[in-house]
Amino acid sequence: MPPNLARVNAAARKAARTQFTALLHHVNVEALERAFRRQKRRASAGVDGITVTDYEQNLVSNLEELCQRIHTNRYRPQPVRRVHIPKADGGRRPLGVPTLEDKIVQGAVAEVLSSIYEVDFMGFSYGFRPGRNPHQALSALHTAIMSQYVNWVLDADIRNFYDSIDHEWLMRMVAHRIADPRILRLIRMWLEAGTLESGEWYETDKGTPQGAGISPCLANIVLHYALDLWVHQWRRRHASGRVSIVRYADDFVMGFERLADARRMMADLKERLARFGLALHEDKTRLIEFGRLPAMARRQRGARRLARLIRQRAPERLASVV
Repeated sequence: MPPNLARVNAAARKAARTQFTALLHHVNVEALERAFRRQKRRASAGVDGITVTDYEQNLVSNLEELCQRIHTNRYRPQPVRRVHIPKADGGRRPLGVPTLEDKIVQGAVAEVLSSIYEVDFMGFSYGFRPGRNPHQALSALHTAIMSQYVNWVLDADIRNFYDSIDHEWLMRMVAHRIADPRILRLIRMWLEAGTLESGEWYETDKGTPQGAGISPCLANIVLHYALDLWVHQWRRRHASGRVSIVRYADDFVMGFERLADARRMMADLKERLARFGLALHEDKTRLIEFGRLPAMARRQRGARRLARLIRQRAPERLASVV
């Protein structure tokens, strides 16, 4: 973390409710260059057709001019080019391709936001965070379900999460920590830039496009307030047994010691997500009996069913022998 952002991080850590009123000066040429270096060289171009190679030919002057436009309120994001990629279930996932300059500015702003929100995010959140990866999430899940009293597992998925994010709720959540109107203005402009598909512009009144550099950070902020903090409080106030959770982006797995807690969580979770215009994916969300004790119980039930079957058919077998 650069020294200036390390100071921001320290200030956020010192006071959990501090609102930051001056952050845009951290989006300087150095931050923009770091964001540029993180771009994939073979990434598809946005609506302006400019690639990483094209932009790099006059990188210093391009970044200086971009920084000047940002700080004089002359920067305007362009529409996101919308493409569709196939999904494993046969469907198609919409993917947004912003212009290179929009990716750069979003990356620099996301770096600033991350220095603040990394202090707030819960330990069981693993998706799109610095120093965290899917392997760590799987390891945490393995530890949770193997070392705790987990008899029921809730495998949950939020339906069309990125396309369903409510803009007003998102801005209210960001405003808990960010009070710099210039940063808030940038985020609002990205949300309302619209999409361009087959040559036609479409308004975006909700959602944040997958593929945009700022989307993972904003998604984690929404889920932090809508889900993570709520689950943490719920298991302290309402659970009668142990409850664990591991989340990666909009997918999360919860472990329960008791069935009553699992059933109540499913009902309360649907109500909680509905407040923010979100819903569980019915086909991908399931409650599974898990663990050694349930396995023993299943074997016992199977043995009892087999014994009943033998008793029921014993007269038939004797008759066939005679």
